[in-house]
Amino acid sequence: MTPAFETILVEQCAEGFATLVFNRPEKLNTLSIRLRQELAAAVDMLEADPLTRVLILSGAGRAFTAGLDLDEWSGPGVVSAAAYEWDAVQALSRFSGPVIGAINGLAITGGLEIALACDVLLASSAARFADTHVRVGLLPGWGGSVRMARRVGLHRAKELALTGRFFSAAEAVSWGLVNQVYAPDDLMPGARDMARQMLLGVPETLVAYKQLLDNEAAASFGQALLLERNASMANNIPVARSLIDARLQSLRRPGAES
Repeated sequence: MTPAFETILVEQCAEGFATLVFNRPEKLNTLSIRLRQELAAAVDMLEADPLTRVLILSGAGRAFTAGLDLDEWSGPGVVSAAAYEWDAVQALSRFSGPVIGAINGLAITGGLEIALACDVLLASSAARFADTHVRVGLLPGWGGSVRMARRVGLHRAKELALTGRFFSAAEAVSWGLVNQVYAPDDLMPGARDMARQMLLGVPETLVAYKQLLDNEAAASFGQALLLERNASMANNIPVARSLIDARLQSLRRPGAES
């Protein structure tokens, strides 16, 4: 049975995927310490469940998430809203299967960093994005500057980071920041359909291919080719042998074709 959380909703589907929803709509799903603690606990729970192989991440109300809860920015024993102790992107990375970000509304600053950490991004046409770090005198710490530059290019990333301006889902898809844009009512059905397509893959290969792509993205071109070759040999040779063994077994059965 899925445990009850205060700030997130988790729904596990028997088909093999789970949906995790940030659930502080009255606060634009800002990332309180409690929410980030519950996110980490939920991701660990889903990672430990062998039946959950794809994760969909979204938000309740009109926001995906507006970033850190500034009401918690400082206090007794708290520095920078405990952003480094409870790193939401690091927590999300502990899910080894594909993570589909279903960006339903505002994705601002830390919320944009979480979106960029998803493996595939789908957005509602009502979604809006912004990196407002510069407007409040902060720098990103969850990998947002690195992922943004790699996703949309250095010059576009500088424009967005140094102006802090909001941009639309239409702009985001044209730059390659998001994969697809849906009408608001079609976003979650679209995310579930994509999850089902991913679930058609061999479970172990789904995880291994995601890991391979991530490792290659952090390597030089030559290193990436070597990573692919080594991973391919480690995976494909045993698979080929098992297929040959299965074929030989079938041929040994009485009445099998010679």
